[in-house]
Amino acid sequence: MRAQQTAFSGFANPVDPTPAELRAWAHQPDVVPLHTMPPDWDLLVSGDHLIGTLLELALDRGCPARRFALHCLYIYAADGIRTNFRAHPKRRLRKMVESVEQDGDELLRIWAHNVRMLIARPELFDYHDWCEGGLVRHPRRLS
Repeated sequence: MRAQQTAFSGFANPVDPTPAELRAWAHQPDVVPLHTMPPDWDLLVSGDHLIGTLLELALDRGCPARRFALHCLYIYAADGIRTNFRAHPKRRLRKMVESVEQDGDELLRIWAHNVRMLIARPELFDYHDWCEGGLVRHPRRLS
């Protein structure tokens, strides 16, 4: 059972939303359509400050913006791995993968598998798949 969501009326600063604003938007994304957000908004929100919220939203099967949250998880993972974990802590990503392997559905377990594959074989990185939503629109296990 989800806690009742508060009404979402917009972001105070869309390039730096709070976790509460992102959560409220994700449950009412039509209030501020994704196409009206700043360019590369997905890249802006896919950082350490909001990754816990994005993971929570991706785990919520009833969240209308769940696919967006999953897309941001792919961006976060790729950014961490491709920078040899200078951009994001390896421990945090590892804990996210382990959490998803235990509690996630098939879409999230595919994400966890793909993260492990990218760690082992960084040459599997494809910008379209990891940063433009290819692996979200066409889920598949990398091999």
